[in-house]
Amino acid sequence: MKTAYVFPGQGSQFSGMGKDLYESSPKAKALFDKADEILGFKISEIMFAGTEDQLKETKVTQPAVFLHSVISALCLPDFKPDMVAGHSLGEFSALAAAGAIEFEDALRLVAIRAREMQLCCDKVPGTMAAIIGLEDKVVEDICQQTEGIVIPANYNSDGQVVISGEKEAVQAACAKFIEAGAKRALPLNVSGAFHSPLMEPARAALAQAIEATAFKEPVCPVYQNVTALPHTDPEEIKANLLKQLTSPVRWSQSVRNMRADGAEEFIELGPGTVLQGLIKRIK
Repeated sequence: MKTAYVFPGQGSQFSGMGKDLYESSPKAKALFDKADEILGFKISEIMFAGTEDQLKETKVTQPAVFLHSVISALCLPDFKPDMVAGHSLGEFSALAAAGAIEFEDALRLVAIRAREMQLCCDKVPGTMAAIIGLEDKVVEDICQQTEGIVIPANYNSDGQVVISGEKEAVQAACAKFIEAGAKRALPLNVSGAFHSPLMEPARAALAQAIEATAFKEPVCPVYQNVTALPHTDPEEIKANLLKQLTSPVRWSQSVRNMRADGAEEFIELGPGTVLQGLIKRIK
């Protein structure tokens, strides 16, 4: 039986996350202390006792979810994954847990990604919406037929696709989805249009940071968001990690491919159980 470890993305954070790890494991405490030092602020304090609003700031959320996920993996006594995958930001967690990037280097990359994505959000207002109850192809076609920038951004599970883009284009598309028979077209409380062309201004800084970071072959295949396929070549991994910024997260396709390659058990490491819920709905 093969085991796949999966790592969540932004949105799964909660106040108190990681506190039990910090208090019960000297290794975890040392890693949290190192993170505070690298980031230049006490992210551990915000994670353990911060308000919902503090935790929602992109510059906090992304490193916080990454830290909870990776420290959970590194503190497991028998962490021997057959394969790993992460949803959006979770891909960085998966790569660090599988040894493709050192913990400190991955955290620095996550911090740069969070900062640059926040700058994009501040410059160009965008949004996202979850479309429930339509087939992927219908969502894709309606996005293409809608004026402005709007694309499928997260293929989360069967019948759940998140779209992303300019606010007016997303609103217009949502009206068309309801007409086409969607059960819901639910606007998301996010600060920007993640995984869409509106994130393009963040590319240069992230590309430079990725290129300056040492990557090596992971201990197991990493199923990356952009292709939904397993990768072990460091150069391929780097290229896909950069493309992910403006490309869809192919989560449902990744899970199907992991199952086809023998995964029978999926273990989620990080705050919440969002991915477990999605995986159950992927046939």
